[in-house]
Amino acid sequence: MRNNKNNILRQFPSMQTILKNPEVVRLTESFSYEFIKERLGDLIKLKKNEILNTIDSNDESGIPYDYYITVEFFTAKLKEDLSDFSFSLKRVINGTGVVVHTNLGRSILSKGAVDNISKISSSYSNLEFNLAEGERGKRYSHIEYLLKKIIKCEKAIVVNNNAAAVFMALSSFCSGRKKEVIVSRGELVEIGGSFRIPDIMRASGAVLVEVGATNKTRPEDYESNINENTALLLKVHQSNFRMIGFVHELSSKDIVSIGKKYRIPVMEDLGSGSFINLSRFGLPCEPTAQEVVNAGMDVVTFSGDKLLGGPQAGIIAGKKKYIDMLATNPLNRAFRIDKMTIASLEATLFEYLDMENAVKKIPTLSLIAQSEQDIKKKAKKFLNKLKKFEWKNKNLYNFKILEDLSIVGGGALPDYGLKTYALSITHKTMSADNLSKIFRGLNIPIIGKIKNAEFLLDMRTVLDIDFKDILYGLSIIDI
Repeated sequence: MRNNKNNILRQFPSMQTILKNPEVVRLTESFSYEFIKERLGDLIKLKKNEILNTIDSNDESGIPYDYYITVEFFTAKLKEDLSDFSFSLKRVINGTGVVVHTNLGRSILSKGAVDNISKISSSYSNLEFNLAEGERGKRYSHIEYLLKKIIKCEKAIVVNNNAAAVFMALSSFCSGRKKEVIVSRGELVEIGGSFRIPDIMRASGAVLVEVGATNKTRPEDYESNINENTALLLKVHQSNFRMIGFVHELSSKDIVSIGKKYRIPVMEDLGSGSFINLSRFGLPCEPTAQEVVNAGMDVVTFSGDKLLGGPQAGIIAGKKKYIDMLATNPLNRAFRIDKMTIASLEATLFEYLDMENAVKKIPTLSLIAQSEQDIKKKAKKFLNKLKKFEWKNKNLYNFKILEDLSIVGGGALPDYGLKTYALSITHKTMSADNLSKIFRGLNIPIIGKIKNAEFLLDMRTVLDIDFKDILYGLSIIDI
């Protein structure tokens, strides 16, 4: 039987008819009736939208749709949907080409980190228990020794994110004392989520002293503003923007020299933070945590889930004198990390004991390090899978491989693209926007990017394990 769009919509079974199906009734043993009703409504709506977006209202030739508008079809789809039921927070496929995508969970954890989280969180652990002494221990001991070994610092602690790390440090140096912190105007950045350095300073109790101009700051700008109330010299790495042209900023060593001259502590917020020189991957050189510590910074802060490739965390490293002071701040209790973060971070840091091993095993680094040739090979491999797939209607899709650019993301290295290859997906009757919307509505959502009216999946961030799920997603709308 062939139908136009209106006839097909009229043939849909009612929701109540489907809910009375014995197989659907049995599902209420595992899920609530209201929940099943809501999921069923979503499935029906999705199918109706597919019809509305893919069939011309005036098309009298019709397309056979009887096979998927029956009670049995929706019952089967509901069972399938619930068998792969996931919570609101779910795995998605990242086809955006943004390696450290803040909205998609930032860094993917290594297998070692995931395994360690599972092992530690599914049992009791020595989180705060000193096994040698048989008494209470410190949770930071599990990761401090690795941080000291990797970045050659005297001491380190970790809080739940880098904004917390900066806030706690400023609070420790300044809170309740009306103490001043000197910062270059060119470094008063917004670090994401509308959190700005001046706002964090104000909330921490620090008095902000802006020096220099937006594009140029010199040593004398700092020195002329130092007085008896100066508690800290702060350098903020411009990780999420860059200035070019008539510009000048002080290096870490320059700030350290001024701090030593006037006996004032110095701190640098690295933002993304990295243990590896990224220039080896064709990117501009970012200061590593090791380099900044070696330059003599008293306190260095950076994120754990950006270029480091670990869990969300704010790492604070530096001179023992100052890290001990920060550790006694009551905020350290409020901002402390839990056992799962420690388990994940310890496993991630362990990989950095061998830097080449880290590049291979930490997904963030391995995704950045992929060569153009390897990405192109992956794209061709997937394109071949698409060509061999048994489509119901081969003429609806058009696939091709395009050259494109990926970005690191996470506020790091703005405007620097990594050459990549993307799979372009176009549909005969659906726009790229509609295609993108349908992909986002799948059980395993597929997130891509739209460029020149084409829906693209960047093969840099599409993993091998994603192929079968993308194929399945495409097959659902192969109508």
